[in-house]
Amino acid sequence: MKIAQFPLSTTDWSQIAPSEHPGETGFALWRTHTFGDIRVRMVEYSPGYEADHWCSKGHVVLCLEGELETRLSDGRRFALRPGLSYHVGDGEPHRSSTRTGAKLFIVD
Repeated sequence: MKIAQFPLSTTDWSQIAPSEHPGETGFALWRTHTFGDIRVRMVEYSPGYEADHWCSKGHVVLCLEGELETRLSDGRRFALRPGLSYHVGDGEPHRSSTRTGAKLFIVD
C-alpha cells in the first residue's frame, strides 16, 4: 500500500453514516472514509455473522471489541480479540465470522 500525500485530518466515526452489508448470516455495519486510494473503515459485525464470500483484498485489521475468526482458503484459522491485529496482502483468500459480534478498524 502506498499512501499518497494528503493533509492531516481527524475522523469522528460517530458522524459517518453506516452502510449495512448482509452476510450469509448476520450483518456488518461499515462506516467508511476514503483518502485517495485508501479506504479506512470502522466495521461492526452482528453476533452470528458469517461472511457470504471469500475476500482476496489485502487489509490491515485491528480488533477493538468482541472476537472474530478468520479462515484462510488453506484451512488455517486465526482468532482476533481486542488489541490483536492481522495483516494480509492481496490474493490471500480469507473469510470471517463471529459468534459474539466484533468491532474492527480496517485499512485497505
